[in-house]
Amino acid sequence: MNRQLNRVSATVGAMFFALFVAVTTVQFISADSLTNDPRNVRSVYDSYKTQRGAIFVGNQAVAYSAKSDDVYHYLRKYSSPMYSSVTGFFSFFQGATGLEATGNDYLTGKNSAQFFEQINALFSGNSVSGANLRLTIDPKAQAAAWNALGNLTGAVVAIEPKTGKILALVSKPTFDANWLAGHNGRISAAHYKHLLNAKSEPLINRAIGGDLYAPGSVFKIVVAAAAFESGKYTPLSRIPNPVRYQLPGTNTFVMNSTEGRCGVGSTVTIADALRLSCNVPFAQLGIALGQDAIRSQAEKFGFGQTLHVPLTVTPSTYPSGMDDAQTGLSAFGQFDDRVSPMQMALIAATIANGGVAMQPNLIQSVQSSNFATLSTTTPSQLGTPISAKTASRLTKMMIAAVESGVSYNGKVPGVSTAGKTGTAQNGPGQPYTLWFTGFAPTKNPKVAVAVVVANGGGQGQSGRGNTLAAPIARAVMQAVLNR
Repeated sequence: MNRQLNRVSATVGAMFFALFVAVTTVQFISADSLTNDPRNVRSVYDSYKTQRGAIFVGNQAVAYSAKSDDVYHYLRKYSSPMYSSVTGFFSFFQGATGLEATGNDYLTGKNSAQFFEQINALFSGNSVSGANLRLTIDPKAQAAAWNALGNLTGAVVAIEPKTGKILALVSKPTFDANWLAGHNGRISAAHYKHLLNAKSEPLINRAIGGDLYAPGSVFKIVVAAAAFESGKYTPLSRIPNPVRYQLPGTNTFVMNSTEGRCGVGSTVTIADALRLSCNVPFAQLGIALGQDAIRSQAEKFGFGQTLHVPLTVTPSTYPSGMDDAQTGLSAFGQFDDRVSPMQMALIAATIANGGVAMQPNLIQSVQSSNFATLSTTTPSQLGTPISAKTASRLTKMMIAAVESGVSYNGKVPGVSTAGKTGTAQNGPGQPYTLWFTGFAPTKNPKVAVAVVVANGGGQGQSGRGNTLAAPIARAVMQAVLNR
């Protein structure tokens, strides 16, 4: 009998212990993740009882909550669609996206940093006011990106190289978050359905996600970096310079955009091949390096890795299992290479920062409702994808591309500018994807930028990165340098 009682007691004790561990995990360890789970409708409903914190760009609240005379207590409002790619939306019926989702625990006052406010509210019976997010976005740079992109489909990302602060993040077409923030479920659902079904896909944040883009010639920066890091090449290393190059094992020929040689002579330097953005020498260089060396360098830059800024950035990809012909195509940004504007901006920022990659970040600080600082983001390194020597070489080559090459429309007047354009093909009859990435000034750089223009900028296969993407980047860099 005593043995049976002991077994029962041990079983009951084990059950109580398991229950204690589970409750502790839910209440403390998993509290933040459960609060931020988009499936947690109760959390969203409860948040309406709290005045949700604001999201600030400079001194302007670009997202804030105003009192309402209904059961939801507060109505979320947004200053302009110009910031929708950053803030996302907050809706009782459709959930939350953007910083409204990733910053939800702060905005609702439920983050552990607001513990004492939560305790005070528990005893006073008053709701905790949500904390405010202050962003790194520069309003002038954001406006410049927004205006320069105009009605084109694409995205712009600008980063401060030394700190990783994101100065501009624009995706177009976009949406008005006020359409989804209303308290009429029928109207909100209708707006959401309209946005989901729109052919222009305005809910996709092209700066950090979606299907990503073929990089075209901006990827030549990565291949050049791989070549220099291998120790086998310098900018003056020479590559055969035929008018066209037959890909190994195929009847396919690669040609330069001019359909002629890359400059003059039977060989061309890597520096001139980048300056003139020639495909033939880079296809040969890529095959000589091999896909593993290129992939390794791409991964050092961040390919294949999920980045949180804190918005989640879709990983850029460099294909594997290629033959030599496919490797040759990939070396000038074709085949199955896919990148995000955020990734290309990070690469430019890394080169500008002497080879050191800084963690990109949108949040400068978090403040309580009475503007006491709860947290401040400290710049942090992601790694060193390239040496300072390689960064210096790439900088000089990108300066030449702007000063005397095919990327001249990216030059900021009166300022030494480094840059590289790209015009990526997307299949027979499909419009090109247009790129520019670069930074300025080249000494003590203040801004690195990446611009992508999709659908050929409305010009089909006639559009070029230098004619459409480069001027947009120039406008953003000017806005930062003139602030």
